[in-house]
Order: sequence, then structure tokens, then C-alpha cells
Amino acid sequence: MDKIVAASTSTNQWQNLVTEAGHSCNVALSEELESYLVFLLMRFVDSPQMAHKIMATEFLTSINQSGSLRPLALRDVGDQCLLYSGLFPGRAVRRRVRVSYYVNIGKSAYFSLANSGKFSDNRLFATLADKFVCLMDILQSMREINNPLPVLDPITAEEIWHDTGSNHALKSLQNFTTKTGSLICSLGLSSSKH
Repeated sequence: MDKIVAASTSTNQWQNLVTEAGHSCNVALSEELESYLVFLLMRFVDSPQMAHKIMATEFLTSINQSGSLRPLALRDVGDQCLLYSGLFPGRAVRRRVRVSYYVNIGKSAYFSLANSGKFSDNRLFATLADKFVCLMDILQSMREINNPLPVLDPITAEEIWHDTGSNHALKSLQNFTTKTGSLICSLGLSSSKH
């Protein structure tokens, strides 16, 4: 009996995770955006030095770069801001900034790339800037797959929803208020019996 064993590559694993998270938050990505997100995750999975960067400083430094270094530096800023806002929103809270700080810097970096006219993928970067919040939502949803705890606390969810219009943050708020309402009702019912 012959068996075919399909080896699951890290690319396939990331792609499956991104696809599942997209379904979870009702976002259908184009093949181009899905591929970009998968390769972004693969590129930064082993980059602990990213945690020590101050993105506003990185953005200003990249804007002032010249030549071929500028597009790469801007892309890295946009990518890292996307990862921070999507996978590590708690880092913003610990740094005493709002998640929208990363969203705004990331979108600005991608828009700068799109408008530079020097990068071969101007349209891609315009789309990344435009869909930044949707991509952030997918990354946040990814963190919640097979995890009973929400990635956003209620205050952070409200801030993100208010600042960016994030559908994932709104859904998190709705889930929290539903659970809180159910808890209040059950406490009210049980106390009325005594």
C-alpha cells in the first residue's frame, strides 16, 4: 500500500492561518495581499530586535534616506507597524500609546512608498495602506484561533474601533458586552431568588 505524505511547509501553515482568520472576520483578501501577508509573517517570525524599535523614529529615518535604501526602510516600517497593531496590540498599551499610533505610521509608510514612483509595486503599497485596518483585523483574529481569550481588552477594543473603524475591535466589544450583559442578568436572577 502506497502512502502519499504531504509535508506541511511553514508557508502553507501561515497561509492556512491567514485564510482561516480572514474567514473568521469576514475579510476576503486578494491573492496578492494574502501572499504579501504570509511572506511578511515568515520574514519577521525570527526578528526579536523589532520589539525594541520606536516606529516614529524609524519612519522619520526612512523618509530621510536616499536612494534604494529609502523604499526598503519604508516597507519595513509599514510591515512592522502592521505586525505590532495586528499581533501585538498589547505592546502599544505597555508603551502608553494607542494602537492607532502604529496604524497611522504604517499607513503613512505604505502611502509614501505608493506615491514615490520609484518602487515597482506602487499599486500594491497603495492597497496595503488602504487595507491596513483589514489586515490588522486578520492578524488579530489569527491570535484568537484556538484561543479562548480575546486579544483585545474592552478599553483597547473601544479605542481601536473609535480610531480606525476596525470591524474586529467592534466584534470584540460586542462579544464583551454580550458576555457582561449575560453575567449581569444571571447575577440579577440569582440575587432575586434570595
